[in-house]
Amino acid sequence: MSSVQGPQKLGPLTPLVGEWEGDVGVDLSYHNKDDDTTETGYFEQAVFSPIPTQENGRQSMEGLHYKMTAWRHGEEAMDPFHDEVGYLLWDKANGQVMRNVVFGRGIAILAGSDAGLRDTELHFDATPGEAAYGILQNKYLLERAELKGFTSVFTFNADGTFTHHSDIVLKLAATGEEMHHTDRNTLARVKRYHPSARLA
Repeated sequence: MSSVQGPQKLGPLTPLVGEWEGDVGVDLSYHNKDDDTTETGYFEQAVFSPIPTQENGRQSMEGLHYKMTAWRHGEEAMDPFHDEVGYLLWDKANGQVMRNVVFGRGIAILAGSDAGLRDTELHFDATPGEAAYGILQNKYLLERAELKGFTSVFTFNADGTFTHHSDIVLKLAATGEEMHHTDRNTLARVKRYHPSARLA
């Protein structure tokens, strides 16, 4: 179990600060052109940077701005097949972590759950229609691939890597059925943001 280092300002988000890479990603998704659900291997880069303290009245949150980009294996010199930007937030007083993410295809999600200061597994959950942790999508997707649920887990591993896994439940108009679009990858830090720190 990895320990959280530093002054704890970012709480359980502390281990993420820096730049990461992972080459063992697997994306399971439906492909309209082939009318098939297949797995795709991918390489991924992720950047997590601290942001100023966020204050909403009496609420005070610390957080990270982040960006995650993925390329199919063999296409690393080409356009990525996935790109997302967002914020990870830590509300210490209320014991909550949040993932505020925007996908380029016209999807916005605010997901969250309970969390403790030194948790090494963080859960981010969202459901359409929920007032707090919910999902928005563009009209076309709502008609063709309606998002019915979103779950995501970040796990900090004992060897210093971190693993993320996400599961998006979609109702596909093409098949009339629900499917699970999943992603998973394990990333290693390639750059720290503290000048005196060295990679192990």
